[in-house]
Amino acid sequence: MPDATSDPRAIKRFVIAGGGTAGWMTAAALARFAPPGTSVALVESEAIGTVGVGEATIPQIHLFNGALGFDEADFVRETKASFKLGIEFDGWHREGESYMHAFGAVGRGVGLLPFQHYWLRAKQLGFAKPLTRYSMNELAARTMRMQRGRRAQGAPEMPYAYHFDAGLYAAYLRRFAEERGVVRHEGLIERVAQDSENGAITALHLDDDRTVEGDFFIDCTGFRGLLIEQALDTGYEKWTQWLRCDRAMAVPCANGGDFTPYTKAIARKAGWQWRIPLQHRIGNGLVYSTAHMNDEEAADALLANLDGEPLAEPRAIPFTTGIRRNMWHKNCLAVGLSAGFLEPMESTSIHLIQSTISRFLSVLPGAEPDPAIVDWFNGQCEFEWTRIRDFLVLHYTANSREGQPFWDEVRTMDLPDTLRAKLDQWRATGLIHREHEELFTDVGWFQVLVGQGVEAREYNPLADALPESDLRALLDGTEAALVEEVRQMPRHLDFLQSMMISAPTPGVPA
Repeated sequence: MPDATSDPRAIKRFVIAGGGTAGWMTAAALARFAPPGTSVALVESEAIGTVGVGEATIPQIHLFNGALGFDEADFVRETKASFKLGIEFDGWHREGESYMHAFGAVGRGVGLLPFQHYWLRAKQLGFAKPLTRYSMNELAARTMRMQRGRRAQGAPEMPYAYHFDAGLYAAYLRRFAEERGVVRHEGLIERVAQDSENGAITALHLDDDRTVEGDFFIDCTGFRGLLIEQALDTGYEKWTQWLRCDRAMAVPCANGGDFTPYTKAIARKAGWQWRIPLQHRIGNGLVYSTAHMNDEEAADALLANLDGEPLAEPRAIPFTTGIRRNMWHKNCLAVGLSAGFLEPMESTSIHLIQSTISRFLSVLPGAEPDPAIVDWFNGQCEFEWTRIRDFLVLHYTANSREGQPFWDEVRTMDLPDTLRAKLDQWRATGLIHREHEELFTDVGWFQVLVGQGVEAREYNPLADALPESDLRALLDGTEAALVEEVRQMPRHLDFLQSMMISAPTPGVPA
């Protein structure tokens, strides 16, 4: 390929430190979109394992896979994926109760007002049904059904995501990236070389005396932050005052029980357990606070609540929730766990890799980056992460699991000001304000607020303009249309099997 530019300051060589999902997502994106003449190298070692438990996604994954041109059936087969319509939260408000944060619409608004105000009015009048009845995704999930697109005229779309094997996804991305020129170097990074004047990274020295030089470096080394932290000393802002869990115990098990088209997040004594069904196994893990539960107790609790035989020994994964103070510093970008960590209860880990890559590509520097662009980038990352953090904290603080030390502690903790303002607005007026382009929509907040038992005292008085008979018709008609649409859908397993039959020949995606 010809040189992208003759500018001596041009970024021609990207070097990715670390593989796994973060590293190979980055490599695949650069292989697809970087300018001609750009080289991409990735350094990883089979001697270093990856965390590899992030197996649930949100619908935005379609944007990434679609941009790379992946055939969905091939992707689903190669990654042992199943479909996901939402997340069930079991016991988070009270033991024995559950609710779902489902993808897609809940009800439908009228005029200027979103559905929540009409539902709140109907609730005060005594005839509103649970939100389940107004969500096509949840109705489908509860009955184990799945479809793409819509059948009935006027029916809403049913957005969906996936459960997949993260290791197989990384391998799938690797094949794609290497086919397009990405060069993989097997080896341990022994030393990070830096410019003596400005501190920028210049090369990675491997344990076998090889050197991988570059112009721009992307840190996908996980919690270690080998480049962004150990070399560049960027700093880390901890969020442990709000997200108190600091360890996960993970184990896969054999398939058993319901093959659900949704993730389960089940509240436990000192944290919560995930359940993610794949074609070939179920992914399980217990996220917990070591101040309230030790590793042995966590392993016992996890193994006692599996659907099938464990396929490995439980593996402890320590973590510290928080965010890198600057994800982009000098000529280095942190992606994935090297950028920060948020608990995976809302399946945001892979999305945050994706959004970081997409944001970086939108301002891809052709030469030495402008400081104003770097500052903007870091500010956007901080905004995205803090608003997701607030959404996660809501799940903890709005609980009624009284008498359990961990849950009593998180229910009474001080909250971030941004979350406190959102809760005050909701309680006072039923308003949910989505600020800028924060990830979770007002519909998502609505489902979790109601599911966690956070009551709104009022609703927007414009909802009173709709006659009560029309309000009843709105709710009843919405429910009836969704129930009929779901009734026509195939079972999740049948839908998945039909897709496997139609999948193209295995190989590198086109």
